[in-house]
Amino acid sequence: MLNAANRITILRILLIPAFMAFLFSNVKWGVWISVGIFILAAASDGLDGYIARSRGLVTVFGKFLDPLADKLLISAALISLVDLNYLSAWVAVIIIAREFFVSGLRLMAIAENKVIVASFWGKLKTISQIVAVVAWIILPCSSLAWLLMLVAIILTIFSGIDYFVKSTDIWMVQGRGPSEF
Repeated sequence: MLNAANRITILRILLIPAFMAFLFSNVKWGVWISVGIFILAAASDGLDGYIARSRGLVTVFGKFLDPLADKLLISAALISLVDLNYLSAWVAVIIIAREFFVSGLRLMAIAENKVIVASFWGKLKTISQIVAVVAWIILPCSSLAWLLMLVAIILTIFSGIDYFVKSTDIWMVQGRGPSEF
C-alpha cells in the first residue's frame, strides 16, 4: 500500500506527460498551463518530503522514487526545451550528466551500505534549475533566461563536485580510484 508521500511523488511523475503535452500544444494558454503544471510538480517535491518526515512515512521506495521523480521532471523539461529549439543541447547534457553521475555515486553508496543525503548545494541546484526552466519556457532565449540558466549550470557543476569530494570514502574503496571500478 502506498502512503500519502509516495502517492504525491507518483503524481509528480504522472504530471510530466501533461506538462509536456501542454508545452508542445497549440492550445490557447498552453504554455502557461504547462508552466503551472511544472511548478505544481516541482512544489510537490517539498510537500512529499515534508509529509514523509513529519508523519514518519519515510520508506525505501520513497527514498528511491523521490530523487528519480525530480530527475525525470527536470530532464523532461530540458529535453523539451531543446526540442523546441529554445535551449542548446549542451546545457541539457551538462545538467542531465550530473544527475546520472550523482545517481551513480548513490548506487555505489548503497553497495557499501551508506547513504548520500541531499546536500544544501544539491537543493539549491534543484531550485535554480526549476527557476531557470520556468524562465526559459516563459521568456525563451532572453537575457534573464540565460542568466538564470547560467546560475543553474554553475550550481549543477559545483554541487556535482561537492558530492564527488564528500563521497571519496565510497569511490575510493580499499584504495582504488574511480578509474579502477
